[in-house]
Amino acid sequence: MVETGGCVCGEVRYELRDTPLFVHCCHCTWCQRETGSAFAVNAVIEADRVVVLKGAPEPVVTPSESGNGQIFHRCPTCRLALWSVYSGAGDTFRFLRVGTLDNAGAYPPDIHIFTSTKLPWVILPDDVPCYEAFYRRSEEWPADSLARRKAALAQIG
Repeated sequence: MVETGGCVCGEVRYELRDTPLFVHCCHCTWCQRETGSAFAVNAVIEADRVVVLKGAPEPVVTPSESGNGQIFHRCPTCRLALWSVYSGAGDTFRFLRVGTLDNAGAYPPDIHIFTSTKLPWVILPDDVPCYEAFYRRSEEWPADSLARRKAALAQIG
């Protein structure tokens, strides 16, 4: 199923040409600060499977807790963050903000991470894995997502 999304002003529209590899609900203090919320919900997906239909998201380099920085792709008008790109794999993967999808409920979190800094009033579900920090991808991602990730990384050398 193709999902579409975009910014709040409508200048940028995109569509996902595949399902996400994995969906993180991150409770780290950096995500809290960056979103102005209790957490960020990011769908990890190959960059070539996110197709911009309208507009041109603007890359904005921002600091990150790792010190390596990250690049937020924002609408140049309303400044909404649509997705992030983190160091390491370069532009191979997008960490798409699930809330920018037209059907934001399409991809619930597969995992909750950095729960050691979650806000005390956030209640975590019993049926979704929760980690105080990060996790081992090989232990949590489904086999097909691991295979897609490996294929995408092989394309960059």
